[in-house]
Amino acid sequence: MDKEQFIINAFLNSINGDDGAIVDNWCFSKDLFFENVHFKRSWMSLEQIASKALLINISDAIVMNAKPKYALLGLALPKNLSKAEIKALQKGFLNTAKKFNIKIIGGDTISNHKIDISITLISEIFKKPVFRKGLKIGDLLAFSGNLGQSLKGLELLQQGKKLSPNHRFIKPKIRKDFFYEIAQKLSCAMDISDGLSKDLSRLLKINNLGISWYKNLNSYELYSGEEYEILFAFNPKYENFIKQCAKKHKVKLNIFGQAVKGKYEFVGKEHHF
Repeated sequence: MDKEQFIINAFLNSINGDDGAIVDNWCFSKDLFFENVHFKRSWMSLEQIASKALLINISDAIVMNAKPKYALLGLALPKNLSKAEIKALQKGFLNTAKKFNIKIIGGDTISNHKIDISITLISEIFKKPVFRKGLKIGDLLAFSGNLGQSLKGLELLQQGKKLSPNHRFIKPKIRKDFFYEIAQKLSCAMDISDGLSKDLSRLLKINNLGISWYKNLNSYELYSGEEYEILFAFNPKYENFIKQCAKKHKVKLNIFGQAVKGKYEFVGKEHHF
């Protein structure tokens, strides 16, 4: 058992263990975005850092079929950060929150030697939540968009190169309109934050199933983290409907396998510890 799962197991109950926790008609989720773990200051502007920190939280809410309403910010910031730099962070949070109709309602700040951001998002369920659990034998497994660009971008940054402001590593694409339209036809879903292979192993493990592959995916498609595309499954009878929705929202649909009896073991580098 990896240490992440060891920690999670200490707090297991009927509510946690998904992208967010569902309580009544609300979804509560949290993500961390830490300097020198998720980003370097030389890679992104302060506005981009704040925006991405919020976007990765929004991604968790959307795949639960929830609409983000409120956010709590935890900010650990260096003492030498100027007011202009703090305003840049504020701009990133506020502009992204406005785009998704989110109200920032509080939080906490402390002094730190680097920028560490913790966000709690409170979201309202749209009709019914979508969980990681619910996969059935015969369901088709799919993901949205193109995978691999985030890892390629990270490699360029590590070589000292710069990325376009619209690069996926800087600005994740959130497929909210597409997902909300297909949500009620899905068996299960989660966002791809730790790479398709790792997140697929989580999805299949919680459902005690394996996969029959339809496609040979390359290492970038399998192992690129921080993609924030959607991994989901559905009964084959909904295939035409989902294809039509993908076309309507101009989202690339990749049906890459089918759920079968068995299990799937992740083999690769852990993104956590």
